[in-house]
Amino acid sequence: MAYPRYKELVDSLAAEIRGGRLPPGTRLPTHRKLAAKEGLALVTATRVYAELEAMGLVSGETGRGTFVREALLSRSLGIDQHAVAAGMVDLSFNYPSLPGQAELLRSALRQLAAAGDLEALLRYQPQGGRSHERVIVGRHLARNGLTVDPEQVAIVDGAQHGLATTVIGLLQPGDVVATDALTYPGIKVLAEAHRLELLPIRAAGLGPDLDELEAMCKRRRVRAVYAMPTLHNPLGWVMSESRRRRLVSIARRHGLILIEDAAYAFLADDPPAPLAALAPETTVYVSALSKSVATGLRFGFVAAPLEWVRKIERAIRATTWSAPGVVTAIACGWLDDGTVARLEAEKRRDAKLRQAIAGEILAGLPSVRNSASYFIWLPLGEEVRADRVAKALMLAGISVSTAEPFSASPHVPHAIRVALGSVELQTLRPALQKLRRVIDDQSF
Repeated sequence: MAYPRYKELVDSLAAEIRGGRLPPGTRLPTHRKLAAKEGLALVTATRVYAELEAMGLVSGETGRGTFVREALLSRSLGIDQHAVAAGMVDLSFNYPSLPGQAELLRSALRQLAAAGDLEALLRYQPQGGRSHERVIVGRHLARNGLTVDPEQVAIVDGAQHGLATTVIGLLQPGDVVATDALTYPGIKVLAEAHRLELLPIRAAGLGPDLDELEAMCKRRRVRAVYAMPTLHNPLGWVMSESRRRRLVSIARRHGLILIEDAAYAFLADDPPAPLAALAPETTVYVSALSKSVATGLRFGFVAAPLEWVRKIERAIRATTWSAPGVVTAIACGWLDDGTVARLEAEKRRDAKLRQAIAGEILAGLPSVRNSASYFIWLPLGEEVRADRVAKALMLAGISVSTAEPFSASPHVPHAIRVALGSVELQTLRPALQKLRRVIDDQSF
């Protein structure tokens, strides 16, 4: 069988890129010019660039063209934690930990070993957790402004599992989900896996552009909105109460499911009421202890209308079968005895300290950040390419996230997200100083 002409061109361009004859940052011909030069149909030229992009060799940028990518960068930069090599300073992920947390775990394991119901933890647990565990989670939610019946709570294996079971339980392939144009990468992974269509909503100040969302709902059959109203990742905003109420009004008018991700909400000082408190009948509230306690403690919780919780429980059965018995016992013990509340307060202080250090070192650079968060968004000038900055930082031993994993739209801004919560304080300052030097060098 003859080898297709376009495949030969894909191989030829790939060899030129890998061999360095087309260096990173090179702007390739437009689709139309490539078609004319190679005697191809325009749709075939488009297919050539699509295959090169799927190989991670080029990136298409709306309004700018197609560019050769930096070869050392992983396509999953910012999503795949294992992309961070040993010895690298990790400013791409947040897994904040405080001194003494390992000893807390040792103590909890000793207490668990002495507990009378230890044998029960070796058996399957009810989907969504045991009744007394749901009560404990309910008390925790009430302290954070959300009062729900314990039967409306389901315990899951972390916030990502909570999002996954919500998608499996409440949405269908082909459903349209509106989300911020810059959003948590995990929802993009779920949308791809479950064949959901994400509609990006541009930002407008401290929140999404709700006029745009309203217009979307009139044009399309939008099924759900994925939102992070309190400590948005990566932009750090806290939506005002008035904007939350308008979002709720839009959801009610158009019959939308609101999926509220509150993974970082514990860091905000006195935020407005959660969406789930304003519209309990149409909101799924998802959170976890990954950031407030430890990422290795795979314990999360979902609060939703009772009929939706039953569907989410079926999704739990289809994914992990039951609540994680041992981890849930430890987590609920810490929720009940005040350990989680203490760690949250300490991490609020820790995040503010790290932001103060970052603000001092990065002063003068354009940034989008919240003084209570564990991350900073650094937009780069038009003359500065994010993949080149990320590569230079990687060569300097620092890992950061580009905008690519966060972008829900074809237009990927040149920006980097800097995570502040995963390194010791004595490591953070020199790492940020090095990052500042790299950005300054790339700006000239």
